[in-house]
Amino acid sequence: MKCPFCKHPDTQVIDSRESEEGESIRRRRRCLSCDKRFTTYETVELRMPQVVKQNGMRSEFDEQKLRTSFTRALHKRPVSTELVDAAVDHVTQKVFALGEREIGSRHIGEMVMKELLKLDKVAYIRFASVYKSFQDVGDFSDAIDAVSKPAVKRRKSD
Repeated sequence: MKCPFCKHPDTQVIDSRESEEGESIRRRRRCLSCDKRFTTYETVELRMPQVVKQNGMRSEFDEQKLRTSFTRALHKRPVSTELVDAAVDHVTQKVFALGEREIGSRHIGEMVMKELLKLDKVAYIRFASVYKSFQDVGDFSDAIDAVSKPAVKRRKSD
């Protein structure tokens, strides 16, 4: 840590204490050159990755946009707000856990589709139709068949 008074690069930590909330560490330091004392605070900086859109543009990760996607897909569907909140949190945590500086919007879209499939199949189809740019009825039919097949397999094994 550089001394704020004389700009000398070497300082010594005299005392360290954790804050009451446990979210930062307070350090008393002494400059080895000018012998002046000063305090620094150390905190964790959590940063979400930048979202890289299909056109190459970058933007900040926006949890509200994520929530809006879920809300639109689940419009007038019997899914509780708590389940939507949990799904949004799950996707947000997955994005954060990747530890990357950037993430493609497609990757986020795939995560949303997986969560919607767990919540409501109709909402999944709604989201997929926009996300995958369905062009005709055949695209809808294929998506519905894909969603229905796992349910058929489960019934046979029961």
